[in-house]
Amino acid sequence: MIKCIASDMDGTLLNSVQQISEENKQAILKAQAEGIEFVVATGRSYQEATYVLAQAGLSCPVICVNGAEVRGEKGEVLSSTPISKTLAREVAAKLTEHDVYHEIYTDKGAYSLDPEKAVSILVDIIVSANPEADPEEIRTAAAARTRDGLVHQIDDYELLFSDGNFKIYKVLAFCFNAKKRNEAGEDLRAFADLDITSSGHENLEITNKNAQKGLALEAFVKAKGLDMADTMAIGDNLNDVSMLERAGRSVAMGNASYEIKALCDVITDTNDEHGVAQAILEVL
Repeated sequence: MIKCIASDMDGTLLNSVQQISEENKQAILKAQAEGIEFVVATGRSYQEATYVLAQAGLSCPVICVNGAEVRGEKGEVLSSTPISKTLAREVAAKLTEHDVYHEIYTDKGAYSLDPEKAVSILVDIIVSANPEADPEEIRTAAAARTRDGLVHQIDDYELLFSDGNFKIYKVLAFCFNAKKRNEAGEDLRAFADLDITSSGHENLEITNKNAQKGLALEAFVKAKGLDMADTMAIGDNLNDVSMLERAGRSVAMGNASYEIKALCDVITDTNDEHGVAQAILEVL
């Protein structure tokens, strides 16, 4: 019997216009009413994740920045797995050397040197998950990142690296030039303390090697006195692999890549067809 459900956000819980459908919302509420733990597991910052949840009128624990931080339903920090400041500085320097744009995700939100590129990076993530969607509609929805203060502009990332009040959770890199992106990725994989994955065609997600959705979900489930065998995970992209591999029931979205579908026990509908709702209702 499923006692915990973990869902990715982009390309999974969210549709192509970055909203949680009424169908998905009602399925989540039904699961919660039946005593099932529902948790979001996302590459987004806590601020970006709860922004969308609040719009839908939902409340739940959040595994954010690919597992680098876990927060309870009321926003309390349950666990934190940052990148060391020294290593984060080296990562940023390496990406700059390869001319690859990057953002810094912290415990106080995401920071960018270029707000316009901050929009482009989310457009890439959304388009990767929704290839049939209208790019202009996606860009309009993605613009909320900067318009609503979800990404903060900063003049120099050193201000974050040298400030003891910030924890560095993730570096999100983005580049249309595959050669530059791949070369940067190869250089970064030489750092043993990093985990490098992706949530879009043109990006790299760089975290502490112990900051993975699967590891965070496993710890969350154990703390609740539950078991991964009784946990269902739903996702669509490479940064979901660690939790899909560990969950007792793994569900791939209809819009997921062949690689993700081949990994999972079940394939549900797409994110524009309320695939999360279908997956939840099947196990209730």
